[in-house]
Amino acid sequence: MSNKIDYKKNDKPFYMPKTQPEIVEVPKMPFFMVSGSGDPNGEEFARATEALYSLSYAVKMSYKSDDVPEGYYEYTVFPLEGVWDLLDRSKPATDKSNFKYTIMIRQPDFLTEERFERFLEQTKKKKSNPFLEKVRFEEMSDGWSCQMMHLGSFDDEPDSFARMEAYCTENGYIRASKIHREIYLSDPRKTEQTKLKTVLRFPVNMRS
Repeated sequence: MSNKIDYKKNDKPFYMPKTQPEIVEVPKMPFFMVSGSGDPNGEEFARATEALYSLSYAVKMSYKSDDVPEGYYEYTVFPLEGVWDLLDRSKPATDKSNFKYTIMIRQPDFLTEERFERFLEQTKKKKSNPFLEKVRFEEMSDGWSCQMMHLGSFDDEPDSFARMEAYCTENGYIRASKIHREIYLSDPRKTEQTKLKTVLRFPVNMRS
């Protein structure tokens, strides 16, 4: 296990984009995910995030167990990601109580559905978290997307999205959906807002 897989190096195009918009094709990837709604600063979001990390670290540390998954390799735990939408599109995007989300953490490709069920049962015995019941193990693909690295506060993201949409217009693409993905490369509890790094991404189509 000397060749540790690090997403910032091995999957750099998807996790470490430049601070200018670009078009990229994102392949299918396996995730642990939980869906919910409401203000992400609330308790529900925090517990859902905790459930995802508990399970993800159970997979990561399984090499120390008596039952190591077949094909296991050493890797860095992937960052938290969120796919965001609005419950009511007539309300402003600044109304955080109107958010609808699926948060997720990518998993290594050696993980199977059977193993997921086993890790889930093990984690439930160690952790009392009702959101473990809501965790799903599914594949997701963003396909052709526009993305960029956003530096700074989450509240300033609209400026970056405006730049991304302008880039699409200039280069023959259109935004395909109001839904977007965010990948959190910084811990907002430990990082100054001005230094937060977040990958922003939304799906695109070629303009006909």
